[in-house]
Amino acid sequence: MTVYLVNSYNIDDPEVFRGYPPKVAKILPRYGARVLAADTDGKALEGTAKIMNAIIEFPSEEAVRACYNDPEYRAILPLRLRSVSDCSMVIVKQFAEHADGLSSDARHIP
Repeated sequence: MTVYLVNSYNIDDPEVFRGYPPKVAKILPRYGARVLAADTDGKALEGTAKIMNAIIEFPSEEAVRACYNDPEYRAILPLRLRSVSDCSMVIVKQFAEHADGLSSDARHIP
């Protein structure tokens, strides 16, 4: 099932961060991933927008986890960790329509 990795974080050290995106871009295709959106000027409708916001499509949750644990990615991860703060990376499943109009996961909300 297609999933999306939704990333949001503040870039505190742009010089260090500049080395991160091009290196990640070389790894993503190995896992069938593609960047659908990436923006450093997102507009918040509610709450406070972080500086970087991105949505990356993967063919499965397993592909996301394999990419995250790839030795080449793990080697460049310190670039992001040193240069950003308030990071969230969330895996969300693609919406699947049903007769009741809800995704299978939305029907299980307590």
